[in-house]
Amino acid sequence: MRQAWRWFGPQDKVSLADARQAGASCVVTALHHVAAGAVWHAEEIEARQRDVAFHPDGSMTGLAWDVVESLPVSEAIKTQTGDWRADLVHYKRSLENLARAGISTICYNFMPVLDWTRTELAWPLENGGTTMRFDLADFAAFDIHVLKRRGAAADYDAQTVETAKARFGALDEAGAERLAANITAGLPGAVEHWSLEGLSRHLALYTGIDAARLRQNLIDFLSEVAPLAQQLGLRLCCHPDDPPFPLLGLPRVMSTEADYRVVLDAVDLPANGVTFCAGSLGARPDNDLPAMAARLGPRIHFTHLRNVRRDTETVPCSFVEDEHLAGQTDMVAVVAALLAEEARRVTEGRADAEIPMRPDHGQEILDDRARGAQPGYPAVGRLKGLAELRGVMAVLCRHRSSA
Repeated sequence: MRQAWRWFGPQDKVSLADARQAGASCVVTALHHVAAGAVWHAEEIEARQRDVAFHPDGSMTGLAWDVVESLPVSEAIKTQTGDWRADLVHYKRSLENLARAGISTICYNFMPVLDWTRTELAWPLENGGTTMRFDLADFAAFDIHVLKRRGAAADYDAQTVETAKARFGALDEAGAERLAANITAGLPGAVEHWSLEGLSRHLALYTGIDAARLRQNLIDFLSEVAPLAQQLGLRLCCHPDDPPFPLLGLPRVMSTEADYRVVLDAVDLPANGVTFCAGSLGARPDNDLPAMAARLGPRIHFTHLRNVRRDTETVPCSFVEDEHLAGQTDMVAVVAALLAEEARRVTEGRADAEIPMRPDHGQEILDDRARGAQPGYPAVGRLKGLAELRGVMAVLCRHRSSA
């Protein structure tokens, strides 16, 4: 697998020199300053390519922009409201401009409103480091008592509602504000950071939109953009829901293998593919990740490798982001399945035989806290994860070659 590193642009506290020293061979980035629905113009794409290729002093980094993460889909497109058709035209123009720039792997997601959700961005670990955590009771406390979403309590079982009430009662004003800030952080590096009022307004856009409707809107979107991507030689890959279950009364439609299969079959083109995020999918105990990697393998265009540890074997559940080789996902088996898929592609003669992979997230260890990096994207924590994954790949490849 091609070892990639996510970078949030020149303002990222983790530099491209750090990425290169960590062993990355390419960069995953985006035009984070461009709002969803707007066109990614050629000059902006070229400027970001130069940012990746050159250090501030003008010397070459030895890296290139290999994967877009993400080309965001606007809420208008997801809901098919407002100027969604204009946004769709803009999306197609962005794809054309990326193709002209030679960038062929495009990650996106179809999550309503929030692209990822955690209740704690610096959960303390026994070893003195920190990690990110999703606590269902804390989230319910936010939903019911801070956001005060109408009918929110009905979405949780009685024990969670009772625990949420106690958790909220123990929060002072600063604690409630911190919880809200963590949950409404949105996508790291993005331009959107929701206020409570803004979040409520965006939730209202989904009134009357259930899972079937949202799934059809996704299929409608792909029916428009995937044929163009196929023509341009691009690979679109949809990131799974994070976490992979409904939140805030919103439907989520990319949480399981069955969800992916419906969408892949509905728009059955090689350009319509999967971002296989082990951490997101691993937050459901009913997702068998090694088996999913094998069965979805031909359509996996990009992979994120991280691990989680669930508090309970339920859906939904609380979980923490664990070390890359710890947690409850058999990461060695996942990597083995992905390497087997790469070998299969080689025999087929596929030009995209090598799958780009990045160590997704990392625990904050050593001096990571002092750097102030994007939540989930510390330098040392990711370096450790990439090194562990690289070791797994080396052993499996050696075993395969000697078999």
